[in-house]
Amino acid sequence: MPTFLELGVPARLADSLAAEGKTEAFAIQRDTLPDSLAGRDLLGRGRTGSGKTIAFAIPLVARLSASNTKTRPQHPRGLILAPTRELATQIAATVTPLAETAGLRVTTIFGGVSQRPQEQALRSGVDIVVACPGRLEDLMKQKLVSLDAVEVAVLDEADHMADLGFLPGVTRILTATPAGGQRLLFSATLDRGIDALAKRFLSNPVSHEVDEASVPVGEMTHRVLMTTGTEHKTSLVRDLASGTGRRILFTRTKHQAKKLAKQLTAAGIPAVDLHGNLSQNARERNLTAFSADPADGGVRVLVATDVAARGVHVDNVDLVVHVDPPMEHKAYLHRSGRTARAGAAGTVVTVVLPEQRRDVKDLLRKAKIAADLEQVNADIVDELVGERAAYVKPAPPQPQQRQQPKKPRQPQQGGAPASGAPARRRRRPQSGQSQNGRPQGAQGQPASQGQRTGGQRSGGQRSSGGQRSGIQVGQRVDTRRSRRAQGGGGYAGR
Repeated sequence: MPTFLELGVPARLADSLAAEGKTEAFAIQRDTLPDSLAGRDLLGRGRTGSGKTIAFAIPLVARLSASNTKTRPQHPRGLILAPTRELATQIAATVTPLAETAGLRVTTIFGGVSQRPQEQALRSGVDIVVACPGRLEDLMKQKLVSLDAVEVAVLDEADHMADLGFLPGVTRILTATPAGGQRLLFSATLDRGIDALAKRFLSNPVSHEVDEASVPVGEMTHRVLMTTGTEHKTSLVRDLASGTGRRILFTRTKHQAKKLAKQLTAAGIPAVDLHGNLSQNARERNLTAFSADPADGGVRVLVATDVAARGVHVDNVDLVVHVDPPMEHKAYLHRSGRTARAGAAGTVVTVVLPEQRRDVKDLLRKAKIAADLEQVNADIVDELVGERAAYVKPAPPQPQQRQQPKKPRQPQQGGAPASGAPARRRRRPQSGQSQNGRPQGAQGQPASQGQRTGGQRSGGQRSSGGQRSGIQVGQRVDTRRSRRAQGGGGYAGR
């Protein structure tokens, strides 16, 4: 394979890659870099794990660093669109070392977190923005960011954008970028409107498609294990999770991911979960734990839904387990792509219940995966698990502080409300009324229905003498208090 220097990559960027142990280009980098470094629009097709991120990060940083244009606040010059927060974070982690070498700044923009730090980063004048379409459009509508200075726009995982329904937003975002800028589009397929998007926004693009045989997949081995029932499956999954290497277990639902991670941890196999119900801080915390060395407090097992099937790149994942087989073959391939990346070896195991046999065979056929259905036995389990990790005693649950019930407030003498309690307003009895506010008759008895005394209205007529409800003619009246009295209110403490 050619080196990055031989492909025309600027020396300081090549040195930055070499410091990370990256000296030779993968197929998609070898094919695309000569055109992208020359400023051509580009359409690249390649599956996950093919090295696409570096393929577009290098020309992006190279062009912006060579430009004499100064970045203005809220006017980034480089834009990378990604479908998920996880992918955006991973892209930024790859781009940032290259950008820092060139004196450029990078920030991420996505939902699920406060937008204030993103606003501050934009106002400070970041050069490259890695964004998800939804939050970026929100900031555009608020006039917090303008794309009129974008020199290079990159669309990564375009097919996943289409699957998530993001293409209308992507179209609006790309329309807001200058027509003369360079645009790089990367996608595994050209269906679901991707072809139309490329025709609209790419100018005389150069197309490169990476042959599957040229993708450095290392030794990806696919195994399909038949179980006899739910209990057998549970026991098998626990065994598969017990090895010393990193492994990702995929479930179909968020609830199952959370539940399985807790069960494994309780069984002495520390695990973290990753799914859509987690906050961004919780996602990053769990990914950091999974990426860290167990000796430094990291964990070996990640239980995830398909949210982790794209964009999550953790080195040295030995095993991917489809605890629940996915619904479609694309999801199977993307899940499986978390192992055997960049030339490393890895194993993919699909756990199958008897009733799933036919669906799984159809799934593998569509994914073009040749794997026999095997009956589970101890030898197979030992082969897949290898050396088992030591038991880790789970941490005791943190006791929850019970709130003391509030003591009922004792009323003060005389019926006055206790301190801090809202005062009850009492209506002052009017002339001819008892303490409870009811009209009284001549002998102090409650007046009969329709009867009122003391100059009150009767049958809609005023009483003689111009009196109204005990108010004398010419008497000064506090209308505010009068209205409250009529509404049943009064003044406490009177």
